[in-house]
Amino acid sequence: MSEEFIKTTEQASLYDHLEEMDVKSLLSHINTEDQKVALAVEKQLPQIEVLTQKIVDQLKNGGRLFYIGAGTSGRLGILDASECPPTFGVSADLVIGIIAGGDQAIRNAVENAEDHELQGWEDLKKHNISSKDVVVGIAASGTTPYVIKALEKCNQHEIATGAITCNKNSPLARTAQFPVEVVVGPEFVTGSSRMKAGTAQKMVLNMLTTTTMIQLGRVKGNRMVDMQLSNQKLVDRGTKMIQEVISIDYDDAKKTLQKYGSVREAIKNLNKND
Repeated sequence: MSEEFIKTTEQASLYDHLEEMDVKSLLSHINTEDQKVALAVEKQLPQIEVLTQKIVDQLKNGGRLFYIGAGTSGRLGILDASECPPTFGVSADLVIGIIAGGDQAIRNAVENAEDHELQGWEDLKKHNISSKDVVVGIAASGTTPYVIKALEKCNQHEIATGAITCNKNSPLARTAQFPVEVVVGPEFVTGSSRMKAGTAQKMVLNMLTTTTMIQLGRVKGNRMVDMQLSNQKLVDRGTKMIQEVISIDYDDAKKTLQKYGSVREAIKNLNKND
């Protein structure tokens, strides 16, 4: 028999009378709670490893990674997905974030969007999802109908499914083939899962995509050699990366970078000319 499902994300805060605390006390207590998050993530490294390996395998075989969530969870998925092209130089459709209620829900809450059981699958179908892809449902509570039903449909269509949740043995975790359950305990403000739960989800998302992109060859040494040169800060960073690898002056490195459009290509062509 499976263990009883208890929403620790909804349990009462370990602190009370918050309105009577001064600023220093509030900040100190929030920080104390935040320090528990990394330890909770560490406990789930085996789960994270299994999910990450599946993502790597799917993407190496021409698949894509989808994140699907509602509210804060959905926004975190979109944030992580949107950072992959500029950081790693991949196509914008390699990692895709989907949120209940559509793009307008990124900035403003859309009433009852997370309760629409059929919409998640419909949103995935707009991207011609297939068994080559992998879908990771994100929900702190682990009970969001929009996400659970989408993963159920994926399972029926032999599409790999993962989950990131902050409650043990939740319906979402039981639905996903590769669940990650990071139990961070009660929030400082009772039920405010944008706090510790959100931080935990962000940490796991960072691990999933960063590790995957390294495995896909998008990092050389420890450098983002495929990053998009979308502003002067990144052009300067790329120029200095080239200088670290090849002993040339700043101006020559910058000219070469601008000519070839990426750190990787600039270094490759400079090495050819040696």
